[in-house]
Amino acid sequence: MAFSSAEAYALLKDCKTQNRLAHAYLVSGPEGSGTRELAAGLAGLILECPATPLSHPDCHCIEPESKSRRIRVDVVRDLESKLHLRSLSGGSKVGILFEADRLMEQAANALLKTLEEPPSNSHLLLVTRFPENLLETILSRCIEVPLRLLERPPLLPIEQKWLLHLADIANHPRFDLPEVYLLVRKFQETLGEAKELIQKENEAAFKREETVFKQTGNRDALEEREEYYKALTESRCLQERSRLLLATEKWWGDALKNRAGTPADALDLPEFSQQTAALGARFSTAQLLSKSAALSEMQARLQANVTEALAVETGFLAVFG
Repeated sequence: MAFSSAEAYALLKDCKTQNRLAHAYLVSGPEGSGTRELAAGLAGLILECPATPLSHPDCHCIEPESKSRRIRVDVVRDLESKLHLRSLSGGSKVGILFEADRLMEQAANALLKTLEEPPSNSHLLLVTRFPENLLETILSRCIEVPLRLLERPPLLPIEQKWLLHLADIANHPRFDLPEVYLLVRKFQETLGEAKELIQKENEAAFKREETVFKQTGNRDALEEREEYYKALTESRCLQERSRLLLATEKWWGDALKNRAGTPADALDLPEFSQQTAALGARFSTAQLLSKSAALSEMQARLQANVTEALAVETGFLAVFG
């Protein structure tokens, strides 16, 4: 049974009142369900600091690194060492792992050891949209708090268009090379259209300002604004690329959730539940996890400034091939 974030908070608050809080919780749910907020709220209950729990000296948060989007073993070991230290406020300590499904293998094993032998007077909170990506041994040592969306945000046009391409290829009996290369082309076309629109919008905005700056003769300010719009265009294009890749991540995540028997209302993309259910039945859990890992590797290569076209092509071959 999935809860709203308010329902889950009320239940956890009752556990705190009765001194029945577990040492480890897994807060899971789709994007927008309030998983991060609930983790912060629970940390506030434990530390008795409801206003700013994440900045409390006894609250230690970790999440994926910006480039690799993975949680390394040294980061987990550092968290463990902090939890073994005496509380700075004389109370409990809290460790929060945001996007816990991004744990690298060694990091997951290190976390498992911490869960098996938890430091005294400490609590671990794992937050994820994809609990099925975690080791079964980790799941078994946590109390899961699944959240549901009260209101699912509508898909943006670019997401809808891309997901329709994914839905089309999901009906193919096999993912042969022609289908994969077709999908690569559709991804590039979808992203290209978004980039073109962003470029036109920012060029128009700059031209409106250019007229004013030319009248004032302020050439330095004009050059600064030109650089600003170039940077803004690049940033927005990267955001659109991330949006498409996140939609792809949700797609395969739903396939894995369907295979695990997750109800439709807990899926990230319930509009495409039929297609993702078919993929969940078609591929094994190991294969779906492998595709998720390949998608993460592609994102890491893109963030490492590998040529976009090359990274997408090789990544899609691994994810869909």
